[in-house]
Amino acid sequence: MTISDMLAKNAELYPDDIALVELKPSLNLRKEITWREFNDKANRIANALYKTGVLKSDKVTHLMMNSIDWLVIYFGIIRTGAWAVPLNFRFNSRDIAYCTDIAEAKVLFFGEEFIERVEEVKSQLPTVKYFIFTGENTPEWAQNIKDFIEGASEESLNVILDMDAPCGLYFTSGTTGQPKPILLTHKNMEHAALTEHSHHRQTRNDNFILLPPLYHTGAKMHWFGSLYSGSKATLLREIKPIYIFETVHKEKGTIVWLLVPWAQDILVALDKGEIKKEDYDLDQWRLMHIGAQPVPESLIKHWKTYFPDMLYDTNYGLSESTGPGCVHLGMENINKVGAIGKPGYGWQAHIVDDKGKDVATGTVGELIVKGNGLMKEYYKNPQKTAEVLRDGWLYTGDLAKMDCDGFIWYIDRKKDLIITGGENIFPIEVEEIIMGHPDVYDAAVIGIPDERLGEIAAAVIDPKPGSSITCKDMEDFCTRNLPKYKRPRLILFDKIPRNPTGKIEKRKLRDKYNNLK
Repeated sequence: MTISDMLAKNAELYPDDIALVELKPSLNLRKEITWREFNDKANRIANALYKTGVLKSDKVTHLMMNSIDWLVIYFGIIRTGAWAVPLNFRFNSRDIAYCTDIAEAKVLFFGEEFIERVEEVKSQLPTVKYFIFTGENTPEWAQNIKDFIEGASEESLNVILDMDAPCGLYFTSGTTGQPKPILLTHKNMEHAALTEHSHHRQTRNDNFILLPPLYHTGAKMHWFGSLYSGSKATLLREIKPIYIFETVHKEKGTIVWLLVPWAQDILVALDKGEIKKEDYDLDQWRLMHIGAQPVPESLIKHWKTYFPDMLYDTNYGLSESTGPGCVHLGMENINKVGAIGKPGYGWQAHIVDDKGKDVATGTVGELIVKGNGLMKEYYKNPQKTAEVLRDGWLYTGDLAKMDCDGFIWYIDRKKDLIITGGENIFPIEVEEIIMGHPDVYDAAVIGIPDERLGEIAAAVIDPKPGSSITCKDMEDFCTRNLPKYKRPRLILFDKIPRNPTGKIEKRKLRDKYNNLK
């Protein structure tokens, strides 16, 4: 069953039930849409696109902030048999042109936040025949979406969607270089929905509070569990601890997916008394889960002091695996906090050496995964595809080890490994220790070139607000908690750059500090 079929099924079974709520607390904005309205509006988008000549395997670029309309347009695109091409809202004009050019998109939907960026490069996009604006004050060179769908039917196009056919072209966030185009199929999307539902057991009584960006293969694929079960979801467009608590309270949220910085913000606010649990009804909040980046064990232990009975899960995944869930901890395995877990629903995983052979239990190797969520390819890049897809397995580029209970422990990215004086340092191990300091808000460890040792480890630390922590304090802390060869040789205080999905942008830090020595 395609995700398009899941939407149609919900519209038939639960036509008048609320499918989505959209909130922007600072403007006191609240919108909602039923399953029937959601389905009908997606059909109008599909029929309008069909009239412009958009057919199977055509591409439609999609550049918007999170909203109900984002999802309506997304489903309208895939119902034509075309490929949806969602773009990162942080992309600059050059990135937008690069991605749209690779996709050879016929249509570009964009919101008001992107007028200047799109206008700057629209002359460089010869394949784009229609620029569709989703805001109010339409640029003269674009068409407003209201005019675009005027007179379009709410009936289904009845396009037959082949499960093995592509339906989405997703670009990586570009934290390690130019964004790579990842081609995903309808089967990939279905598997993401089945995986999420299997892991978190959404029912019709759940309300998933969705915060991360929809363009990414993270939060949206988690929401697919709600789509599969026909349960409500709430799009919270502004992220502050108080807004999250108010939303869970007022909308009766049951599941919240957080990034590490957001969970940390909540804990800081609770610790300082800026928000108080007792001021909100949070009893129905059954699950907090985190993904997209390594989760410090200290953070979850801290979280449990405030929410001892709340379920917790963490998910590991990549855009190449249609997002999260190829490995997950499992809500029942809180005793294994720190591990990323076991292979997810319908997935297989191994830890292998450089020759692709399984390594011994407890030995660090590369994590490889296999399942129905594996991407079709890196679009237009057969060489790169062949590097990571081998004999049906995805070579993730991530280092991991497996314990005697079969749980996988994430070590680090291969490319982030620091070799100092012949010793291997895995930055995440050091970051985990540093994050255990009560005055540290965020931390990143990077390698800096060194003539004598090859490179040395530098810790970039963002202290908690109001902290007076010093380099000497951190050096003493690392001396007490780390073996000598793992201790950072440099302590730097700075903000930690993270992309919209929470990953540390270490390339930016290396570029900034590489010439420090």
